[in-house]
Amino acid sequence: MKATVPHMGNVYIGVKTLFDGLGIDYVIPPKNSKISLDIGSLHSPEEICLPFKIMIGNYIQAIEQGADTVVLTGSCGPCRFGEYCELQMNLLKSLGHELDFIVLDYPKDIGIRELMRRLQRISSNSPMKKTQKLMALRDALTAVNLMDEIEGLAHMYAGYERNRGDCKKTLDKCREDALKCSTSKEMIRHLKLFREEIKHISADINKNPLKIAVIGEIYTVIEPYSNFYIEDKLMDYGVSSKRGLTPSWWVKNTALSPLKINSVKIRKNAKKYLPMGIGGHAVECIGEAVTAAKEGFDGAIQIFPMGCMPEIVSKSILPTISKDMDFPIMSLVVDDMTGEAGYITRIEAFIDLLERRRDNVLSGC
Repeated sequence: MKATVPHMGNVYIGVKTLFDGLGIDYVIPPKNSKISLDIGSLHSPEEICLPFKIMIGNYIQAIEQGADTVVLTGSCGPCRFGEYCELQMNLLKSLGHELDFIVLDYPKDIGIRELMRRLQRISSNSPMKKTQKLMALRDALTAVNLMDEIEGLAHMYAGYERNRGDCKKTLDKCREDALKCSTSKEMIRHLKLFREEIKHISADINKNPLKIAVIGEIYTVIEPYSNFYIEDKLMDYGVSSKRGLTPSWWVKNTALSPLKINSVKIRKNAKKYLPMGIGGHAVECIGEAVTAAKEGFDGAIQIFPMGCMPEIVSKSILPTISKDMDFPIMSLVVDDMTGEAGYITRIEAFIDLLERRRDNVLSGC
């Protein structure tokens, strides 16, 4: 087995840590780019959503490096992501590629035993003992949590940094050097070092930067290439941002969902506007919008791929939240035809709106 995973933000760091710890062969696809998207768009159905196309590009690039097994997370409800496995297997088979898919689905949907069986399929090629395998899993979870913490700190501190760009440079360096780590222990040491470095970036606590919450569909929110690196751009503008959907959040939410104690605060805040799950992460989108308004953020940006059914429902609810809570929310829809210039113009216009709105409040207008 030579495993691979599709890119989705910093997921590759946790996967690399796990596979290095297990001692199994793997391929990390090249970083997402126009090449990945072009490959995926060429072979995918025209009307399918953006994440599907980018993933197909990832798989084909990984196959060229010898990958024969794909590890993929599952989804729930009417979201198309829940059907990706079958659709992608059939598509790749039609292209002459026979890949084995291991789907890590929600325990409440497939049961704990089935989830453990699928995890066993990943580790069955490892020469490590059982205790070493458990330690590898622990290290992978630690790495995911550390990387998400580093990223979250960088995005929030960016509004307070004295030297514009310090947070972004440190975050980019952390990601770049993470690929050079050859063992799980080395990866964790590396991430802990950068966590301390990001905490000690020179900051001006007297600044009062704009604070924007990034919400929406989980893939396009987490994967920077699919959203035109919106969080990096917000850092460039000196805006502090926060994103609730992260790989570590997904792990925790998945583990706690059978007990119905997952994302309690988010579900509570969403209940008034969306009292039931409709698939994907629509409830989280609504709950995060309400949470951001209550926590004093200046606004929120929803991002989702064209045709995403759960997020279309969320988009129709967000204007009501915006009106009820006097909280600006902008929705951005992305696909393989989205123009970056127009996209950036909308972000800049939204930031200008928030700045004028704050100035009017401070001047008493």
